[in-house]
Amino acid sequence: MPNPASSPILIDKFWESVPLAWRQTRSQIRRIAIEKFQMTEEQFQVLRRIRKGSASVSALAEASQTSRSAVSKAVDALVRRGLVTRSQDPEDRRNVPLALTNEGQRVMAGVYDETEQWLSARFTRLTAEETESLLQGMESLRKAFSNP
Repeated sequence: MPNPASSPILIDKFWESVPLAWRQTRSQIRRIAIEKFQMTEEQFQVLRRIRKGSASVSALAEASQTSRSAVSKAVDALVRRGLVTRSQDPEDRRNVPLALTNEGQRVMAGVYDETEQWLSARFTRLTAEETESLLQGMESLRKAFSNP
């Protein structure tokens, strides 16, 4: 008996649902970052990656698969705006760790808070049963894609 998890219907539903949800959510995040916080897409991505732990221009360039000079330009703009700080590593002067300032953290919290409100409005369209089913489905999706 074939595994229902490999069902073409399941795979079709995945392709119909996940990319649509992610595209709309990503678009909303970008809109908020650009319109409300006047930052470019590149600047937002740099802030997001610093928040997640990328702490150098080299790491950011690698994570975003862009040039160091492009990342450095975005970092310079964020430093001028007071959203990012550079510090000197006393052990290795070539290493210049980056961190979000309190204002940078506030901006990122603002972007994500507004996005959560937007998501919440979408999820209120669901019944209690649909919400429970979606929660179970999300857990199953996480399980399917987590490393064994």
